[in-house]
Amino acid sequence: MALQATGNAAAALAAARTEQEDDRALGFWLYLMSDAVIFALLFATYAVMVVRTAGGPDGHALFHLTHTAIETTLLLLSSITFGFAAIAAKAGRREGVLAWLLVTFALGVGFVGMEIAEFHAAVAQGAGPERSGFLSAYFTLVGTHGLHVTMGLVWIGILWVQVLLRGVTPQAASRLYRLSLFWHFLDIVWIGIFSVVYLPGIR
Repeated sequence: MALQATGNAAAALAAARTEQEDDRALGFWLYLMSDAVIFALLFATYAVMVVRTAGGPDGHALFHLTHTAIETTLLLLSSITFGFAAIAAKAGRREGVLAWLLVTFALGVGFVGMEIAEFHAAVAQGAGPERSGFLSAYFTLVGTHGLHVTMGLVWIGILWVQVLLRGVTPQAASRLYRLSLFWHFLDIVWIGIFSVVYLPGIR
C-alpha cells in the first residue's frame, strides 16, 4: 500500500508538472502573438512614413547592401546554431548545449553590434530619428527588433549558466524550447524588415 501511495503521489506530481509546463508554453505563445501585433503596427507605421523624408535622407542614402547582408547572415546562422543547441538538449548532451548556445550568443552580439554601428553612422550624418517621419519610423521598427534580440541574448546568458551549473534538466529544456520560439520569431521579423525596409532602399 505504501509503495502504491508513493507511486500515485509521484504520478500526480509528474502530471502537475506537465500541466504547468503546458500552461507556460500556452502563455508564451500568447506573448508571441501580442508581440506580433506590435511589430505589425510598427510595419504599418513605417509603410505610411517611408515617403515622409521632410527633405532629408532616404533609404537609398543610408542603407548599404553589404552591411545589411552580413547582419542578415549573422542572425540566420544564429537560428541554425540554436537549432543545434535544441538537438543537443533533446539528447541530454550538456556540452553540446553549452557550445552551441555560446556560438549563438556570439552571432547575436555581432548582429546587435552591427545594428548599433548602423544607427551611429546615421546619427553622425544628421539622420537621427528626430529628422523626419521616415527616420523616426525606421529607428523605432529596427530598434525595437534590436532590443528584442538584446533581451534574447540576456536570456541565452542566463540559460547558459543554468545548464552549466545544473545540466540539461527538464526545466532547462522547457526554457530552451520557449527561448527557441522567441529567437526564431525574431528571425521571421527580421526577414520582414529586410524585405520591407532595406531591399527597397539599398544601393
